[in-house]
Amino acid sequence: MSDRLLGAVCVVASAAMAWAAQDYAAAISYEPVGPRAFPLLLACGLGLSGLWLVLRPAAGAEAFRGVPWKATALCAGAVLVYALLFQWLGFVLATALMALPVGMAFGGSWKQSLAGGAALGGVLFLLFDKLLDVVLPAGPLASLLGGS
Repeated sequence: MSDRLLGAVCVVASAAMAWAAQDYAAAISYEPVGPRAFPLLLACGLGLSGLWLVLRPAAGAEAFRGVPWKATALCAGAVLVYALLFQWLGFVLATALMALPVGMAFGGSWKQSLAGGAALGGVLFLLFDKLLDVVLPAGPLASLLGGS
């Protein structure tokens, strides 16, 4: 698939995401951000990325030379496993475990990747769950984090 075609598909998909997210509303307003903010943010990012693919100068097949396909597949698999384990393990643990293969794919050691993922998960949990009142699953760490 050409870059421009992929970009056009991304722009159309982002418009569909934004249109669908307009009806998202919580029955009880318990979060100040609301349920439509995240899909709209993703739609915006997807649309801008797609627009960039459509408008940028053409890059031939040489654009894909040197792409670390193994690392890319590892990252994609880690994100898929993250989505499957997110509710069960909670945000902090799932984020720390996802950061392990992703960090290693970018050249970090397993200790650095795990420490970075744990720090990232902990800081983002505090930011979203405590500061912004966006409820995130705490999983087995619920008693420690005081989350849901």
